[in-house]
Amino acid sequence: MSFDSRIHHRRSIRLKGYDYSQAGAYFITICCQDRKWRFGKIVVGASLADAHNADAQNAEAQMELNEYGQIAYDEWTKLPERFSNFELDVFQIMPNHMHGIILLTDIVGAGFTPAQPVAHPAHPEQYEQPQKGQPQGIVPTVNATVGDIVGAYKSLVANGCLDIFKIKWAGVNPAPYMGKLWQRNYHEHIIRNEQSYQTISNYIMNNPAKWNDDKYFME
Repeated sequence: MSFDSRIHHRRSIRLKGYDYSQAGAYFITICCQDRKWRFGKIVVGASLADAHNADAQNAEAQMELNEYGQIAYDEWTKLPERFSNFELDVFQIMPNHMHGIILLTDIVGAGFTPAQPVAHPAHPEQYEQPQKGQPQGIVPTVNATVGDIVGAYKSLVANGCLDIFKIKWAGVNPAPYMGKLWQRNYHEHIIRNEQSYQTISNYIMNNPAKWNDDKYFME
């Protein structure tokens, strides 16, 4: 591939000079390529088919995960098994992106401590801190950076979705149908204080209810 300054000189959106392995909290957004709906849809009540029902109209909007969305959900919850300095916090899988707060903890125990993790609004019964024991065959990575964690997550989800496609459509070339799952980069914001944490965590939890007005919304 020949050099193209329009491609190879893309501006990095990472904060220059910041040590991303230090303890802290980070608001992460990862978008699907071309903002395609990969992970499911937003529903009101049990189903969009019930939208004419008054009770359904008053019900809380939530994300309905498809099989690819479930992969995205599960792989995020399993990240602490791979990264010893990663702690789960509030997160949300959306139709064409995901939001999450990454907590990097100091190995010696000193570091930024925001509010207690908030239960995932769509699946509160599923959102408990996972056990720290490592699954067989996985050696935890120590002092991982935000980039390490996001990169691993994107790869795990992409591979998991590809595996599902190959099972469902054996012998079919996935390239024309699956394409590239994720955008090349991701968005990141350092959470510097409690007020910022509360604002961001509320935004993440309320994202399904405000989906039609979301800047990532695309039909």
